Amino acid sequence: MNFTNTTIGLASDHTGFEFKEFIKKHLEQRGLSYIDVGAGSTERSDYTDYAHLLGEAIKNKEIEIGIALCGTGNGMAMTLNKYTFIRAGLAWNVNIAKLISAHNKANILVIPARFITQDDVAQIVDAYLDTPFEGGRHLERIHKITTDFL
Repeated sequence: MNFTNTTIGLASDHTGFEFKEFIKKHLEQRGLSYIDVGAGSTERSDYTDYAHLLGEAIKNKEIEIGIALCGTGNGMAMTLNKYTFIRAGLAWNVNIAKLISAHNKANILVIPARFITQDDVAQIVDAYLDTPFEGGRHLERIHKITTDFL
């Protein structure tokens, strides 16, 4: 993993709730801990509320990385990327998940719940968590994104 604190923050709206529950079990099987900031059910909810909870948990250094889900993933990514210290990357397949880790050192993986399958989820999460950051020219680019690089 690219980060020292291996506790992973999890956030979703109602659309991503069932996948989030699956991810929890998957993380437990890998021996990883997590903090779930919500949503707590499939009842309608706003992705922004949970994106902000996840963003604040990273801001307060409770966690270093997270996984967020909503219908398209875009709402979560847009909200999370308002925080200067967050690099949320949207990934709907393994190759993109690897690249957001290797090239962008994304500290939040955002998954579009309406456009993936349960089989995809575990593979995307594993690709994100297991791909090392390449550094070098990619680190130079990250510094151009933010001065609050972790």
